[in-house]
Amino acid sequence: MPLCVVEDFPQTVEIFYELYGHGDTKVLLIPGVAANHQAWGPQLKGICGTDVPNREERAENGNHDQSSSSPIGEYAQENVGIQACALDNRGVGQSSKPEDKKHYSTETMARDALKVMDHLGWKRAHIVGHSMGGMIVCKLAVIAPERVISLAMLSTTGGGYQCLPKVDRTMIQIAYRFLRAKTPEERAHVDLDTHYTQDYLNTVVNGEYMRTKLYKEYVVHLTNSGMQPKHGLDGQFNACWTHAVASHELDRVRSHGIRVLLIHGIGDIVAQIRHARKIAEKLHPVSYMLELSGGHMITHQHTTEVNDALLAAIRGELHLMHSEYSDESLQERGWQIWQRVKAEDGSAISELSGSRYVVCCVDLINRYWPHWLSLKYLCPSVYRVLKHYFASS
Repeated sequence: MPLCVVEDFPQTVEIFYELYGHGDTKVLLIPGVAANHQAWGPQLKGICGTDVPNREERAENGNHDQSSSSPIGEYAQENVGIQACALDNRGVGQSSKPEDKKHYSTETMARDALKVMDHLGWKRAHIVGHSMGGMIVCKLAVIAPERVISLAMLSTTGGGYQCLPKVDRTMIQIAYRFLRAKTPEERAHVDLDTHYTQDYLNTVVNGEYMRTKLYKEYVVHLTNSGMQPKHGLDGQFNACWTHAVASHELDRVRSHGIRVLLIHGIGDIVAQIRHARKIAEKLHPVSYMLELSGGHMITHQHTTEVNDALLAAIRGELHLMHSEYSDESLQERGWQIWQRVKAEDGSAISELSGSRYVVCCVDLINRYWPHWLSLKYLCPSVYRVLKHYFASS
């Protein structure tokens, strides 16, 4: 079983992964909350031509020489030369599941992913993450931008309060059902309503409702892989809630010239699209955003469009999608582009307005106010909340 050992005191954590396809171009795929490596099936077929792990190919073909086996599937001839690695984050699937939630953070899981790259001998790779995986890959790019060729964040937000869905009657009902789901069948029904738009679930394909088709697939998957343990789910939720990327960290990603692709469903009720747009704004001009009419599992609902965009990022062809990602397109959506410029002394200055002015004032107070009078010491709990809020804004 392919495992990468990560030293995480006081216990050792093992990260499970699978390799697909072969080639010099490397792609690392990181899933979201409660999802394992199999969630990337539609993208694996599009990126490297097969969703069959290399070790299974060798077993089927009776061939133990990895370099001589080849991708299979309809995309095989087109995408020969691309190898993908999909992993199970800690807390789910066949990876270790620490019981203490302090062992879960997006930075910790980003370092897990880097360990897997080291284990495979990958110096650089195209990094792709969905939902929580998008938060993880963003942290990875901050920690080790020199290891990232391109970055793709799908259906993701900036973490913290941005993880809160739009609160309405439907979402409250879904949350209640999610917490009570104990069997694969119960969980499958909840996942469908959470991850897809209702109009998509009600479409008929080959005489069968899409909801019925997906329900069967979900039950089979959950039955085979097993339900995620509660402590693993709690740990991953904790990672999302504590995730934050400060402006200077995004500056680090942008300064390395990493092209960042963001893909999001307009009907996503889990990760609200306005937060993804904010990330795109902060990463301008190296960010490209594709908005599709779908829900949280945009990877499955719009497989062709998502795969085409990912391949454009991998091949360095995002600039060809000018009509989708141009500055004019951003302005038409009414997005405010905050450009950071360098002063003569090298310090960063932002063009501020509205709430940004407040952020600037808070930053000045934090810099020059006596430490013993600061919130950090007088009201530490309030300080932590404010620090997290402004880091995420």
